[in-house]
Amino acid sequence: MIVTPFRVEIPQADLDDLRVRLALTRFTDEIDGAVQGVGVERVKRLVGHWRDGFDWRAMEARLNAYPQFTTEIDGQNIHFVHVRSDDPEALPLILTHGWPGSIVEYLDAIEPLSRHFHLVIPSLPGYGFSGPTRELGWNNQRIARAWAALMAGLGYERYGAVGNDAGSMISPEVGRIDPEHVVGVHVTQIFSFPSGDPAEFADLSEEEQAGLAVLDWFWKEKGAFNVLHAQQPQTLAHAIADSPAGLVGWLAQLFDDDLDDDFVLANAAIHWFTGTAGSALRLYWENARMEQPKEPTTVPTALAMGEGDFASIRRFAERDHAGIVSWKTLPAPARGHYAAHTAPDVVAADVRAFFDGLSRCSATPPRRR
Repeated sequence: MIVTPFRVEIPQADLDDLRVRLALTRFTDEIDGAVQGVGVERVKRLVGHWRDGFDWRAMEARLNAYPQFTTEIDGQNIHFVHVRSDDPEALPLILTHGWPGSIVEYLDAIEPLSRHFHLVIPSLPGYGFSGPTRELGWNNQRIARAWAALMAGLGYERYGAVGNDAGSMISPEVGRIDPEHVVGVHVTQIFSFPSGDPAEFADLSEEEQAGLAVLDWFWKEKGAFNVLHAQQPQTLAHAIADSPAGLVGWLAQLFDDDLDDDFVLANAAIHWFTGTAGSALRLYWENARMEQPKEPTTVPTALAMGEGDFASIRRFAERDHAGIVSWKTLPAPARGHYAAHTAPDVVAADVRAFFDGLSRCSATPPRRR
């Protein structure tokens, strides 16, 4: 595997073009009091801050403070951050982000995690600095195979997989595809849903009923993005690849309202500057056409939910993942969908506790060729 050093260096002309586009934004109207999606005032605030307050060069410098590389796997350019722990015997972890996020999801967690782990943080194919996908087929399973190839190419013979959002679906697939080398999987959601069998609804606990109610609300009130991405991502791509205001308005529906604007804009800016706003949507289309696994995963798995995030339901999760050994909601201040950003120390502590527990069951240290 050929690995090439990489630095983020967005041309000034691209920043100037963005500023002009933001200044020319035509904002839509809305009906007072109606809740019909991301509100105009929030978009105006984000656009104004992106134009006059957000410092991309500072974000660029922060990204470039970490070693970054690109390589080609299965015909696709793959960008990744690779931070080695001071402990040469540390367990390697591969951390996978989701949509509408990017590797920025994990920037705040690098320092606390790298005290104890080697870290590999790739940009998903079609996302960010990996660039657009150029052919069909890049679904969760193919990405998982690419991640296994990446870790093998870096010389890691034993490693853990950590994920959020799409990463919470891809990381268990890495364990399924590469069980000889994956020691465990740590995720912040388990996206297991009712199969339609009435027996699955027998004797639901109050917690499970509450989880189903949240799930029902989400799909009825906020699930339209998933349907659109899975059916016609190209139709939406024309708008969000051309309009930064349209892009940030679309992404903001899944960035919690209480997230800081700089975090939202850092993710949006990566989609914008890399020309991957449209290609990032394709993962939903690919997964909607992917053959679903017929057997559960078996590697040790931990779920650590952020307070107020997607409510995973254990009886459905155990149908799909036979190796669940830890199931918890993280303590405050971990909250929402981006706990590694809102509470990196809390997430890092839970990741460490999980993998330390697994290492006590194995006397074989991780090795790197």
